[in-house]
Amino acid sequence: MDPLSSLLNGIRAEGSVVSRAVLMQPWTIRFTDDAPLTMISVLRGGGTLLLSDGTERAIGAGDTAIVHGPAPFHLADHPTAVHTSRTTYEVACFSAPAEPTESTAQELGGIRWGDDSAEATALIVGAYRAPSHRHERLLRALPPVLVVKEDVEVCAWLETAAADAARFSAGSQALMDRLLDWALVCTLRSWFDRAGADAPSWYRGLADPVLAPALQAFHDRPAETWTVAALATRAGVSRALFAKRFTQLMGRPPLAYLTQCRMDEAEALLTDTDLGIAQIGRSVGYADAFGFSAAFKRHKGLSPSAFRATAAGVPARRARAPREV
Repeated sequence: MDPLSSLLNGIRAEGSVVSRAVLMQPWTIRFTDDAPLTMISVLRGGGTLLLSDGTERAIGAGDTAIVHGPAPFHLADHPTAVHTSRTTYEVACFSAPAEPTESTAQELGGIRWGDDSAEATALIVGAYRAPSHRHERLLRALPPVLVVKEDVEVCAWLETAAADAARFSAGSQALMDRLLDWALVCTLRSWFDRAGADAPSWYRGLADPVLAPALQAFHDRPAETWTVAALATRAGVSRALFAKRFTQLMGRPPLAYLTQCRMDEAEALLTDTDLGIAQIGRSVGYADAFGFSAAFKRHKGLSPSAFRATAAGVPARRARAPREV
């Protein structure tokens, strides 16, 4: 599994209410989900995102914005709107959906929409749960807010899908959850493609014709005993050329990258599963628990047992095991 797919396995739209909003000025929306990621697709009209750190970002028709949480933020028809007296819609995309009605004005996820006039701003809003810690490496690669321009045809299709989900109850939750997951993958891939040198190294490497086969092989089978020579064979180049190209593009030597990936995976397994230390060690390429424990402590500063206990909120005096197993 490639790195982006693996990281996205840790974040899902399950249970999220998707809001299709048609808003007439003046309007302000406050997002209060504490969600790791919130996605806003502007189908028509537009507004300004105002983050908790003071960042402002205008978004218009065809823009899809992904906001890195969990701090609350606003979307308003005008940058000064949050400081004026007006109605503010509270969005909680993980709350229970409202029952659909035949009314021309409905409410879903805290946003009300009404007459679908040409002057209105039309949005699709969704938030993403993170039931595990695997997504944290992805979040570290993202800015507070990113914006990707979508095609007009994509916007029209999204609006139709959201309207259908609001109209029909059978399967609507599953439909919108999967729609959000699909949209997140597409938006992130587009943003990483356009980011160039600012994209994370693990993404840039997969786009390189020399490194991609080796990286794919490693991420498919991280438990295998990989050497620089074995990876170079996968890449179809000499060991020296592979090591030089890898270091230049990825910012670190091949084995250093492999070790970091293994430690990140081990950290996720220690936090999100009940697997034993030895089993986790074998799954990331270590023959025994002692070798894995030594490597983990060298990179993370804690033994696997202590890290797991600390992540679970166990006091430090109880986190020390008498013997690493």
